[in-house]
Amino acid sequence: MFHTLAEFKRIWGFESAATITILECLTDDSLPTMIDAEHRSLGRLANHLIETLTEMPKRMGLPLEEEFLAHTTTAALVADYRAKSDALIAAIDATWTDAVLSEMRDMYGEQWTVSDALQSLVMHQCHHRGQMTVLMRQAGLQVTGIYGPAKHEWVHMNMQPLP
Repeated sequence: MFHTLAEFKRIWGFESAATITILECLTDDSLPTMIDAEHRSLGRLANHLIETLTEMPKRMGLPLEEEFLAHTTTAALVADYRAKSDALIAAIDATWTDAVLSEMRDMYGEQWTVSDALQSLVMHQCHHRGQMTVLMRQAGLQVTGIYGPAKHEWVHMNMQPLP
């Protein structure tokens, strides 16, 4: 739960940078990778993350236009994610004060505080990044560490990877 917008922006800065790092590890050829036809592909998950940067905040009352995307290149995904993340922060700065954090919003048929909705936005991104890293490994891509080193990064630290 966030008590100030500055708290959210500090966490968002780290988490959005982490998402960009993951997006930059993708290749255009990896975007169709999926576990099966019933689940989202790597590219669809990446597009979904970007879509959520306008969809959830619009539900919270920010003046952002929803878009449903179908980017087919990593470059487009990275550029659009950056732009939408920057637009989110700009909209918050132009529209809200800390007082809005305790206000209630209709979020998917439930009543959430804006603070809780912002926390869900952060956690939603983390959730899908985790899904993406599994698909990235299946696609043969190296995954960078976010909250700690990835297996291949331990070597650069002159340490043995943990089992």
